[in-house]
Amino acid sequence: MERILRIIEKIIPKKIYRYFQPFYHYMMAWIGAFIYRFPAHKLYVIGVTGTKGKSSVTEMINSILEEAGYKTILTNTIRFKIDQESLPNKFKMSMPGRFFLQKKLRQAVKAGFTHAVIEITSEVSKFYRNRFIPLDAFVFTNITPEHIESHGSFEKYLEAKLDIGRNVKNHRNQFNLNINPSQKTVGVINKDDDEADKFLETNYDQKITYSISDAKPIDLSDGIKMRFKKNTIYSHLEGEFNAVNILASASLAYEIGIPEQKIRDGIENLKVIPGRVQKIKTNKDFDIIIDYAHTAESLTALYQAFPNKKKICVLGNTGGGRDKWKRPIMAKVAEKYCDEIILTNEDPYDEDPMEIIESMEKAITKKTPAVILNRRSAIRTAITEAGPKSVVLITGKGTDPYIMEADGKKTPWSDFDVATEELKKLK
Repeated sequence: MERILRIIEKIIPKKIYRYFQPFYHYMMAWIGAFIYRFPAHKLYVIGVTGTKGKSSVTEMINSILEEAGYKTILTNTIRFKIDQESLPNKFKMSMPGRFFLQKKLRQAVKAGFTHAVIEITSEVSKFYRNRFIPLDAFVFTNITPEHIESHGSFEKYLEAKLDIGRNVKNHRNQFNLNINPSQKTVGVINKDDDEADKFLETNYDQKITYSISDAKPIDLSDGIKMRFKKNTIYSHLEGEFNAVNILASASLAYEIGIPEQKIRDGIENLKVIPGRVQKIKTNKDFDIIIDYAHTAESLTALYQAFPNKKKICVLGNTGGGRDKWKRPIMAKVAEKYCDEIILTNEDPYDEDPMEIIESMEKAITKKTPAVILNRRSAIRTAITEAGPKSVVLITGKGTDPYIMEADGKKTPWSDFDVATEELKKLK
């Protein structure tokens, strides 16, 4: 289908293609839901959106629900999980085509599952992939400029996010057979975000907020120790940004009636989130971290999580043809925090990868970055140069399964596997 659409896009004039594009996507969403008999109406659906933290929050909520004894279906950028069966997400999109997801939701209903946890992006909203999957609960993490070229402006990007929050389930709906009609819908909003008030206007029965100030004091010396309500939560994860993600997840869980002990255990049991500050075990005196960071804010937060270590940073940037404006900004972040910078290829699509790298290189004026186009070679160089009390930070792809190249070419890829392989070559 993807190839067919690429061909059609090249044949049909852009104005005509863009005019009919919304109708096509909306109809595809309805047809998918109709074929699988609107399964979302028979599940308690939790949607998570924001610029950063979406996948992490869905993983945390899922872990808490499992600890509380619920059978769940989970879909996010990292993986698709139905109960204990988990498959990596190789679609290069957080929420894949309507038929795929509706089929998975129907399988969950048939197996007697009760809860679905779904990561929902602005692109999903723009192309109606979340239509006919109404939400019982909604979590908003944050919003910063992203996908601006795709949406046309920050205002349109924000509106796409708000549309996700407006997709509220009507518990009196005739399809909703498994959910108590008296069950209230819940919106959980990050109070620290500048756009919080707009998300608080969404039509949920109960709207609650969370703030990083609620969790203080926070101890980040060994994982995360933080306050939640009257108790202390411990997490194996790292960084204050993950403390915020924990707050979002725990607040939602508490509001829908999960006991505090189950919330604490669910968070503690989640020892790693693939591609999100994921540490590779080494017998060396340095660390290797894989992270998805693809905005200036998330890159800053990641670098700040390792304040007392020499940082060797392998940096790609936004994929070809999108958000070109943030390339120099992210390069400046690396210049500020990294001791060594290696600029490399990430997802060039139809753009010249060297032009992408050069747009970053020009922004770095106080340090001399290394330019290594081959991503494996870049990772190898970073690991080779690592020494005592240093950390290799490989960012931009996380669990992305491909390097996206010209004419739709997909080269299989894994930052984690490549870094592990290169580490083993060290004597």
